Amino acid sequence: MSACVPAGATEPAHTERAHPPHSPPPGRRRGFRVASADLSAAVAVFLIALPLSLGIALTTGAPLQAGLVAAAVGGLVAGRLGGSPLQVSGPAAGLTVVTADVIHQYGWRTTCAVTVLAGLAQLGLGCLRVARGALAVSPAIVHGMLAGIGVTIAVAQAHIVLGGEPQSSVPDNLRALPAQLAGLDPAALAMSVLTLAVLLLWPRLPGRAGHLLRRVPAALVAVAGATAIAAAAGLVLPLVDLPSWRSHALAGLPEGPVLGLVAAVLATTLVCSVQSLLGAVAVDKLASARPGAGHVVRSDLDRELLGQGAANVVSGTLGGLPVAGVAVRSTANVHAGAVSRNSTMLHGVLVVAAALLLVPLLELIPLASLAALVMAVGIRMVSLHHIRTVTRHREVLVYAVTALGVISLGVLEGVALGIAAAVGVALHRLTRTRITHTEEDGVHHVHVRGQLTFLAVPRLSRALHLVPQGADAVVALDGSFMDHAAYETLQDWQSTHTARGGTVEITGRRTGVRIAEPGALASGPVPDGEPGTSGDCRCRAWTAWRNHQCDRPSPAPDDAGARPDETLESGEADPRTGRALSAPARGRTPGGRQLARGLSTFQRRTAPLVRGELARLAREGQRPSQLFLTCADSRVVTSMITSSGPGDLFVVRNVGNLVPPPGAESGDDSVAAALEYAVDVLAVRSITVCGHSGCGAMQALLDSRPASPASPAAPAATPLGRWLRHGGPSLERLRDTGASAPRLAGRPPADDVEQLCLTNVVQQLEHLRAHESVAHALKEGSLELHGVYFHVGEAQAYLLAEPEEGRVFDRVRDVDLVV
Repeated sequence: MSACVPAGATEPAHTERAHPPHSPPPGRRRGFRVASADLSAAVAVFLIALPLSLGIALTTGAPLQAGLVAAAVGGLVAGRLGGSPLQVSGPAAGLTVVTADVIHQYGWRTTCAVTVLAGLAQLGLGCLRVARGALAVSPAIVHGMLAGIGVTIAVAQAHIVLGGEPQSSVPDNLRALPAQLAGLDPAALAMSVLTLAVLLLWPRLPGRAGHLLRRVPAALVAVAGATAIAAAAGLVLPLVDLPSWRSHALAGLPEGPVLGLVAAVLATTLVCSVQSLLGAVAVDKLASARPGAGHVVRSDLDRELLGQGAANVVSGTLGGLPVAGVAVRSTANVHAGAVSRNSTMLHGVLVVAAALLLVPLLELIPLASLAALVMAVGIRMVSLHHIRTVTRHREVLVYAVTALGVISLGVLEGVALGIAAAVGVALHRLTRTRITHTEEDGVHHVHVRGQLTFLAVPRLSRALHLVPQGADAVVALDGSFMDHAAYETLQDWQSTHTARGGTVEITGRRTGVRIAEPGALASGPVPDGEPGTSGDCRCRAWTAWRNHQCDRPSPAPDDAGARPDETLESGEADPRTGRALSAPARGRTPGGRQLARGLSTFQRRTAPLVRGELARLAREGQRPSQLFLTCADSRVVTSMITSSGPGDLFVVRNVGNLVPPPGAESGDDSVAAALEYAVDVLAVRSITVCGHSGCGAMQALLDSRPASPASPAAPAATPLGRWLRHGGPSLERLRDTGASAPRLAGRPPADDVEQLCLTNVVQQLEHLRAHESVAHALKEGSLELHGVYFHVGEAQAYLLAEPEEGRVFDRVRDVDLVV
């Protein structure tokens, strides 16, 4: 099937798995069912969408029915075809400026045609799978664009709030505001103030009654309250006017200058796409942060773009406003507990019903109340949180230029100015490099702050030549990039300086700064008298000792008075460095030297980077979220295969990753004690049992298998033999021909050992469930169990899933990740 078809059938079957890991799979669905959570969420979203859709239509100058059409199409079409199940689409405040400008220039029927063309453009972009490219746009540009749109909306709606009519641009609206204040309509102002007051105070109602009342959306209460008071008081105000659907204008052929129409299509496509894709990512974060969220399927952004394009084609054809993902409605949908796309689609059905059946009630709403509602939305689009964030990242200039450009010139022009400002800021940062030279205790320090490019080579060369011949020098690189010209300059100077008797140590404050092959630029002195190590080791934290490339080559026997592995007494000179050895070096074996060298490397290279985090953990105590139980095999590095750091995992290791059942006569309660402490004291949310390929414990179990099938393993008198008896149930499970054997996705197990390794993970999960603390936490829903199989030779981790056809260890896919 073509990748361009946004059909639900194209979703992989495993993306629909919503049950917790290692729990029984749900039964096969029969017919169309709607969860109660989806129904209640649909009602909540509908109550928000109805007044907002009318208000946005009023703001753009479009027929009010166009807002209802866009809301219905957004719910039904984008909700069914889109790639973000919980995102709610409809007429968005971010599109009001673009749409109002197109309506003002070309009329309503041409605006509908522009919406259709924008939808076709989105379909093309979705087919090209460029959705993730939209996320590369600087957040400062996106937030600046939304802030500019928000200011434009608020200023325009201020005129309707005061009882007047808005102008076509922000400068015109600001110039006309004094005259509008002089001739304001008291009744319209009163209804607007009432609406704004309810919007502000309703979410802050105190007490238990307030908690119950807050379930009703503030927007609905504000508009309904203003409508009821205006009707009861008999106020003469402009009201909502919904002409008959028979006279509703549909899309026509575009009329106008080609370049202007192309610009309108591009602006609509840009705002719709960026807002929808960023909204989908935000909805994923909201959904994964819900209590007891469990497995959350991440949005398919390319499919979301296809769904939004299809919705815009349909909405424009039917005479509706442009459609995009709406943050307010999507947030309400997630917070209301929606679990599938059914809530979004049901909200669209409710909008259709309201548009057909509630016209007499809708025509009682004062326009001033809708204007106040939309003005509040516009004000909220200028987010103080976003301003603080861009200020902290030194991108406030990009934010300000974009916002002012949108306010003064328009959306497309403002975004173009923002992109130009972002490029200028990036070039400025790339070329702004500070190079200083200082001398401390006879050691010359050259500190480079920023990126080293060919533009900084003259200054770098001048600073390096301030170091006298034969002096000790330290070059500190505080940056993440060095081009070839700077690299050659630094390398040539280093070679010349060391050839004339000087020493050079090149360091980088940031991890991963690598300017040459390991050791190529690390020929400086050995710091702190550490024997046999380079001053600038570039080996990774997971590099095995035997692969370290930062050791100095051992001297030839005729160049030194001692062999490389010969033990030296304290105070004697090391023939490789000429320095006296410290007392701890006395009698150190090669293995001891490796350990000491590793500790020293940690203190010099890694400790400064993690000291702050470890200090925080020391103050606050450990709060791991996972208990990770795995084998003691030296090839299984838990932090490496899980990409975890200090404080993330509570690790239990033993031979064979075994979990003795409760009450087992093993004479060792260490695993049970660790389980009790992790679950009851640390309150971990997940326990993982991790097996691995080539497990010696599993091989030992197979080798000790008795001829009699009555007993799982032969009795053993040694501690290892007694411990391995806890693997007996795994052996029995392997021999049970009636049970479904765990398997790897894509290939059968390589041999009996691998089959037993897989079976053992499943069996130990069963043992976990038998422990009282684990069983209690599973019953309360506060704990999950996971199984992992790590293939050492492939460097591949497999996650245990339990579909209906059997337990399968599969590779981690995008759908298993939580954004």
